[in-house]
Amino acid sequence: MSTLTLTNEVIYKSFMVGAKNVISEKNELNAINVFPVPDGDTGTNLASMMLAILEKSRLGQTLTETMQSIVDAAIVGARGNSGIIFASYINGFADGLKTDQPDLNTLIETSEKAYDYAYHAISKPVEGTMITVMRAWAHALREFKKATSNAIDVFMRAFEVLKEELAQTPEKLAVLKENHVVDAGAKGFVHFIEGFIKALKGEDVVIEQHEAVEAIHVDHLEDSQFRYCTEALIRGENLDIEKVRETLTPLGDSLVVAGSKKTVRIHIHTDEPAKVFAYLDGVARIAEQKVDDMRRQFEAVNHRKYPVALVTDSIADLPSDLIDHYQIHQIPINLKINDSDYLDKVTIQSSRFYEMMDELKVYPTSAQPNVKSLENFFSFLSTYYKDILVITVSEKMSGTYQSFVEAKKRFPHVNIHVVNSKQNSGAEGLLVLKAAQLIDQGLSLPEVTEKIEALTTKSKILVSVKVLKYMVRSGRLTKVSGTLANLMHLKPVISIDEDGAGIIFAKALSVESANKKIYAHMQDIVSTYGIDTYAIVHANAEDRAKDYQKAYEALIGFPPAYVMDISTVVAMNAGIGTVAIAYIRKDQS
Repeated sequence: MSTLTLTNEVIYKSFMVGAKNVISEKNELNAINVFPVPDGDTGTNLASMMLAILEKSRLGQTLTETMQSIVDAAIVGARGNSGIIFASYINGFADGLKTDQPDLNTLIETSEKAYDYAYHAISKPVEGTMITVMRAWAHALREFKKATSNAIDVFMRAFEVLKEELAQTPEKLAVLKENHVVDAGAKGFVHFIEGFIKALKGEDVVIEQHEAVEAIHVDHLEDSQFRYCTEALIRGENLDIEKVRETLTPLGDSLVVAGSKKTVRIHIHTDEPAKVFAYLDGVARIAEQKVDDMRRQFEAVNHRKYPVALVTDSIADLPSDLIDHYQIHQIPINLKINDSDYLDKVTIQSSRFYEMMDELKVYPTSAQPNVKSLENFFSFLSTYYKDILVITVSEKMSGTYQSFVEAKKRFPHVNIHVVNSKQNSGAEGLLVLKAAQLIDQGLSLPEVTEKIEALTTKSKILVSVKVLKYMVRSGRLTKVSGTLANLMHLKPVISIDEDGAGIIFAKALSVESANKKIYAHMQDIVSTYGIDTYAIVHANAEDRAKDYQKAYEALIGFPPAYVMDISTVVAMNAGIGTVAIAYIRKDQS
């Protein structure tokens, strides 16, 4: 094997085995992840990209076709800082292979080009990380080629240097030295090369997910630390990568921009993901986006308050201070606006949507989180929690519940309970809050699940819709029924039935009449059962919400758990001016 002509099949298998080797080390890589943020997801992110390579790439007729398939899979599947850097490395590797029968010299030159691609994808490269070992690998290959013509011998000797360079990463980066670990991303690269070499030797790797390793404990995040790990995949023609990098640099740190003139993957840590996507929307079509709350991830790794992870979707209207207090994980619903994708409450806020909604020629649509993204999410959570409770918007209103159910199937050894709230907005939010309080009281996952499922039948939301045109545009009302309702000047009260389907609860000819019908219902509930807790939510209707708060505080005898603006998804359907009261009643006395 002194000349080692690398065939299309050999290169393809080498990438597949390298990918499997990284996936097997996911939990260990998560456990030692302390840079750039100690959020414990480097292994999850690298495993996501490697799984995309395994599932989406194909052995082509030529090496060029094969490598393009691998590059496409890597860029689409890339997640996190390390994942996108690695995808850029693979892109450079593919660009360097200009022949279908590369020899050892070509592979060395290709490794150097791959490093160069990865290095230039990073806004501010830091030594002691993945980029350091990528460079060391390329240099070691070139040096040992001078000493021997035996290709496998060159690889094995260079791999020993690579491991030594990995062991030295703590000397180059203080945070690694303080925590007595090597860099997680760098270690992921070493595992990939290890698998790559095994394939060249005719060996294979069976994916064996090792047991979760106790994570390195980090006391606190730096005050200057940005909160959101923000990523996007954009598509267009003649995309200017340098321009994108230059414009996004002031919005955060850990910026990585990788890809081609048609497809670009972006990663940045920022406090303003909405600004990032507002800019990208003017540059190209946003094909994918992901925003991780690094503070919540950090807490999961280092400061878990509870043994149960509580998860919900963004349709659950619950104030951010309560979400933070109870360490609730909120998964955003997807919105498509002007052919670009957004994440509810994260990359678009209701305030911006209100400014847009009357000008949109094509009204936005919403979609549940995709199963793959939820699998990645469960992959991360299951590293740190054995018990996970998910409370979703009504199954009758969204496919979100079913997406979570499908995603949990990949984790048969984790206790994941998915509850259909049969509610939305403030009513769903109150159920999530009640679950958080029960977990805080020390109840087990089965106990909390049983109580919340029972409370779904004692929960309700009553919505006073001020203008029907938004419900017509969103498809919640047909154009015919919407037109008739407008002609009749109806101001209906919308609610949800016992199965979780939207219904017209009462018809009214004015907002005042609708308010009276809601108040009469609440009087009946207060006198018959009593109110356990309630909330008031609205769509850019603070004055109406204040009136509701005053009226119901007097009726019920205590203030609402919260008053807040509703999610963009709910606002899209209900429309500006809407106000609603949600409650959980007591058992009949």
